[in-house]
Amino acid sequence: MDFKLSKKGLEISPSVTLEITAKAKAMKDAGIDVVSFGAGEPDFNTPKNIQKEGIRAIEEGLTRYTPASGIVELKKAICEKLHKENNLEYKPSNIIVSSGAKHSIYNTLMAILNPGDEVIVAVPYWVSYPELIKISGGNPVYIETKEENDFKFTISDLDHVLTHNTKAIILNSPSNPTGSIYSEEELKAIADWAVKNNIFVISDEIYERLVYDGEKHISIASFNEDIKNLTIVINGMSKAYAMTGWRIGYTAAHEDIIKVMSNLQSHTTSNPCSMSQYASVEGLLGDQSSVEDMKKHFEERRNYMADTINSIKGLSCRKPKGAFYIMVNYTQLLGKTVKGITINSSLDFAKLLLEEGKVAVIPGIAFGDDKYIRLSYATSMENIKKGLGRIKEIVE
Repeated sequence: MDFKLSKKGLEISPSVTLEITAKAKAMKDAGIDVVSFGAGEPDFNTPKNIQKEGIRAIEEGLTRYTPASGIVELKKAICEKLHKENNLEYKPSNIIVSSGAKHSIYNTLMAILNPGDEVIVAVPYWVSYPELIKISGGNPVYIETKEENDFKFTISDLDHVLTHNTKAIILNSPSNPTGSIYSEEELKAIADWAVKNNIFVISDEIYERLVYDGEKHISIASFNEDIKNLTIVINGMSKAYAMTGWRIGYTAAHEDIIKVMSNLQSHTTSNPCSMSQYASVEGLLGDQSSVEDMKKHFEERRNYMADTINSIKGLSCRKPKGAFYIMVNYTQLLGKTVKGITINSSLDFAKLLLEEGKVAVIPGIAFGDDKYIRLSYATSMENIKKGLGRIKEIVE
């Protein structure tokens, strides 16, 4: 059929990881023991106190529509959290609750972008940033970051891509896929640059609780009122609280931005899931010991994974300071043929590891950088040991 479909819809790039993910699933379904390092979610269950609050909400009939931008109890809990943990003062009118942090980012971009506006994105990037920018009518502008600088952009990088069309930069710290964290000094420089040039900062802080080695997460919005007014803080419940399926994200920003986002949300998705909102209040204000426990496990896994990768001939990585991913540099293997597969790209290397090693990884090209593959340590230590053992066998 010759359908006349949406040009905008047709221009959205499909995920380059779909082929690998589909193949890994088919192999698992066929009973093949595949170790997957693709997970973008904690392998732990949602903490019991949060589960109980979700069940209470169902049993008490809190299952109806809520205000489109979220219940006031959750907005107040978010304000309390931001005050206590991030040194940020917001009122409930500065907050909108959405169906996951991805939805929060989409609403943000829809609220601030006009056709042709440019949004600066660091490479490697989280897969959805470029597509969300395009869907919202903007143009992604890329900064190629360097591994030796922990995959972080500098002020001179920002100056190099700045044009009269630049509307925003996306700052993801801790980062998916690199796990890098911007220091206080780096954040202050970025804040000064944004204020000087009147550029929005979309600060994606979804991994803020997963920082290691005694590092502390700092929100760029906390420095002064000028940068706070330009910053749109994105966060959510998924990663820290193992609540990926509950779909709760939130945004804190200037009231004028929140109003536009709320109007958009009221006409598109309406309110996020009611039970998930009540459970999230308990997540933010209740016992945090399970979050710390999960973090300890992630840190142990990270240490083992980074040390093991760096001991495998032909592979190397930097030890990430946050999140639960490692970018593995495989460029020493480029051009080599292993078991009939020549490694000319991250996709080739991912195919080799899946077909011959029964290990699923995400090719770096999905994040805009073909020199790497991404491994997630949001899986058990047993799986990590088994999977890395198989990778070592294939590579060496």
